[in-house]
Amino acid sequence: MKRENSGHYVTISTTGETVKAYVPNPLPPEPPLRISAALRGELDMALLALGRLDSVSSYLPDANLLLYLYIRKEAVLSSQIEGTQSTLSDLLLFEMDAVPGVPIDDVKEVSSYVSALTYGLDKTRSGFPLSNRLFKEMHEILLSSGRGSHKNPGEFRRSQNWIGGDRPGNAVFVPPPPNEVPNCMGELELFLNNERGIVSALEKAALSHIQFETIHPFLDGNGRLGRLLITLILCVEKILTEPLLYLSLYFKNHRNEYYELLQKVRIDGDWESWFEFFIKAVSLTAEQSTGTARRLVHLADENRKLIQGIGRVAGSALMVHQSLMVRPLTDSAHLCTATELAPNTVNKVLKALIKAGIVEEVTGRNRNRIYVYRKYLDVMNEGIEPL
Repeated sequence: MKRENSGHYVTISTTGETVKAYVPNPLPPEPPLRISAALRGELDMALLALGRLDSVSSYLPDANLLLYLYIRKEAVLSSQIEGTQSTLSDLLLFEMDAVPGVPIDDVKEVSSYVSALTYGLDKTRSGFPLSNRLFKEMHEILLSSGRGSHKNPGEFRRSQNWIGGDRPGNAVFVPPPPNEVPNCMGELELFLNNERGIVSALEKAALSHIQFETIHPFLDGNGRLGRLLITLILCVEKILTEPLLYLSLYFKNHRNEYYELLQKVRIDGDWESWFEFFIKAVSLTAEQSTGTARRLVHLADENRKLIQGIGRVAGSALMVHQSLMVRPLTDSAHLCTATELAPNTVNKVLKALIKAGIVEEVTGRNRNRIYVYRKYLDVMNEGIEPL
């Protein structure tokens, strides 16, 4: 559906040339989203898929076993869209002060994403609203290290930016001028906290993501923060109890269509095509995430059965195995800290787990050895290959 008036252009002068910058209308769209019978059916299927995903935490002994890795996988994928080459293994190595296999700035960016996401989740769970203050605080954390650390972390931009091209004159899209950003973001904040039930939670997440990306309020980090916003909304709106849904892999695999639909919203006001894409992304991603969780639970159960038969160290081995489910790439020092077992005990357990085919040692060294719960990490690594 086309809308003739989804925003307006203002003429600006920047970098020595005159261009037109786009200023979006406040949300929700006018006229409202037209949800056909077919799209309503897809929306219902997406909600069912989210319900199944949310129920995953009910049959886990500890939801944090999955959350730790899910959050880090999302950090890797979202950062890859922005050009980093880090893998999940690189991030886990970095977090244990080992040397990753990619430039350190890449891994620092991914690690900062984890910190920003965790901060946002903690704040909203404590009752803090989705607000410009929160976005600025998360942005400051997101850009605290890595290549964007000099681009005014935690502050709305005070200069013009653009998307695509090497200057505003040949850009694919020119966001609002900096003097319009506070008002645009203020309107978005009002929409996010409107409790009158004008739109459903999934509509709110879909519309707000596009609006944030269109405003592009920061000099850097807009894509990553805009994708974080989706998860925060679904948790705040109580669609998800735990932050288990992340769309970066779907956006990464369908990035050309994703960018085309963003432009269709801006040029034609076609929110319906974007919403259909978004709902499909939610439904498929929720189903995949549920399947991944079940595979990990099944693998862990099978390995626990093996561990129970390895002799006197079985009790300690189950404790180490539990720790490996959180950090499947680790060293003996971390395992000692996590399990509170003595170093000699941990080393005996690791030898037994290697013999049982559950764990591998990956360095070949006699000291500073690193261990991997290979099959578990392989499941989490699916889809993480750098672009």
